[in-house]
Amino acid sequence: MNSKRERIIIKTSIVSICANIILVGFKMAVGFLSNSIAIITDAINNLSDVLSSIITIVGAKLANKTPDRNHPYGHGRIEYVASLTVSAIVFYAGITALIESVKKIVVPEDVNYSTTTITILIVGILVKFALGLYVKKKGHDVKSDSLIASGTDAFNDAILSISVLASAVVYVVFRVNLEAYAGALVAAVIIKTGIELIKESVNSVLGARIESSLSKSIKREVLKEDKVQGAFDLVLTDYGPNKYLGSIHIEVPDTLSVADIDKISRNITKRVFKKYSILLHTIGVYSINTKDKDVIKTKKRVEEIVFAHKEVLQMHGFYQDTEDKVISLDIIIDFNAHNREKTYRDIYNKIQEEFKDYKINIALDIDTSD
Repeated sequence: MNSKRERIIIKTSIVSICANIILVGFKMAVGFLSNSIAIITDAINNLSDVLSSIITIVGAKLANKTPDRNHPYGHGRIEYVASLTVSAIVFYAGITALIESVKKIVVPEDVNYSTTTITILIVGILVKFALGLYVKKKGHDVKSDSLIASGTDAFNDAILSISVLASAVVYVVFRVNLEAYAGALVAAVIIKTGIELIKESVNSVLGARIESSLSKSIKREVLKEDKVQGAFDLVLTDYGPNKYLGSIHIEVPDTLSVADIDKISRNITKRVFKKYSILLHTIGVYSINTKDKDVIKTKKRVEEIVFAHKEVLQMHGFYQDTEDKVISLDIIIDFNAHNREKTYRDIYNKIQEEFKDYKINIALDIDTSD
């Protein structure tokens, strides 16, 4: 993560901290004066936002540490840990608020709303909407999960504050006390948001599937290189926001020399890094038969056998070595297949049975990208 990105994250987080501290102060004062658990719950939620922003700043600083011997790929993944921590705080705040709201539902207490109370709630809603727009935009600009999570949370806060405002208006107009129920609603939505954010953060930590649009775009870029006839098995490892290392396999004619392939590989590495800032550190090669036209018939028959199994997503890397009597290919079987190993074994046995004079090599690839 570069220093400019770090500065944007820290500046945005500081703005969020200042705005939320002011809101916490006003809402806590009004909540206690009016004896409103809904407003106090809203204030607690804003306080969790302050803690979230502080953690985001710490995460950004730590993630920007230079690589060292023990962490040669840098410390960028610390941001994902920070995002997970922020999500956990949001979830905890929701649980705490729900407990207090339920207590108020079981044992109701009188509330005392005033014009000042209503005004502060309205101002808080407007501030939260503006803050959400600002933080979320900055998060998308620098691809920071922590900022995006904070911005989303701010939007939710504004919407929830509207329910608190509505309960206050209902009480002032109709003298019906719904504020404990409004507090419970606020808490329930906070909990839901926390769970969703935790899921997203865990996906980042575990390593999620490459975005379909990105993987397809990279493969199209690779295919622009002369002599490359296929691009497969794209694997990208995420070492933090905006930092990918990866590998890919390409299909090229078997007439090319090592020097030709070396040139193609270097060109692909430069091309992809220039456009996507992604380093493809390994480029594997599949050789395509061009010297024996009868191979086309063999390949067609192998494809018929392979794709007779509906759970097979792709076949590539086919090569028939007529001199050493070897047939090689890679297949990708859907993760949802009932028994991937059985499918693989069936395909292997049927190809081996039909081409008895050949040794069959079938690699079972993983469905890593579209």
